[in-house]
Amino acid sequence: MKKYRCIIVDDEELARELIATHLSQLLDFEIIATCASAIEANRVLKNENIDLMFLDIEMPVLKGTDFLKNLAKKPKVIFTTAHREYAIESYELNVVDYLLKPIVFNRFFKAIEKFLDTQIVIKESGEKQLESTHIFVQSNKKNIKILLNDILYIESIKDYIKIHTKKSKLVIKHGISAFENKLDNRFIRVHRSYIINSQKITAYTKQDVEIDKIEIPIGDLYKKNALERLKL
Repeated sequence: MKKYRCIIVDDEELARELIATHLSQLLDFEIIATCASAIEANRVLKNENIDLMFLDIEMPVLKGTDFLKNLAKKPKVIFTTAHREYAIESYELNVVDYLLKPIVFNRFFKAIEKFLDTQIVIKESGEKQLESTHIFVQSNKKNIKILLNDILYIESIKDYIKIHTKKSKLVIKHGISAFENKLDNRFIRVHRSYIINSQKITAYTKQDVEIDKIEIPIGDLYKKNALERLKL
């Protein structure tokens, strides 16, 4: 049985102990390190393979959000904080969940369930790969859950993007390049204005791809990478 390797990062000792106590009740998780600062955590991450990081936001020297933005290799992250105002930023960073202190076990367990939802084996070759099943996007002051498998393609419209699914179209204020970073490798940027779900393609040429009877152009700047990914 796989053991998920965790790191707890918080400048408050009691907060670290509480998360460790919650984790001790879950058989599939092990704590590799507890750290009092982002600097200390960075040293651990350079030397250990970590699946999940519990990361406080308000810490001395380097805030958790700034630390996460600058990490080259990011584990899955659950933010822990006493401050509600970071909720929007946390979703923009595509973290698993956002826990408000004091963290009660039933809410902690829901966050763990979200993490487990991201652990899916998808490659037909049998090679294991971590992939998210969903993301949250903000629209009309709500954080809306979207299943990645439901997305057909994403279209850029100036400062907004339109997320096309089989059943709906959702328009949100978001840059397409930043949104691309939230997606896994089933998605391919084929044009400065389009990202497509490669699993939804019904036909393609060197000039365009067809999804749900919609023809989407392949831009010159993206053609080489797109065609390699499509194996045309």
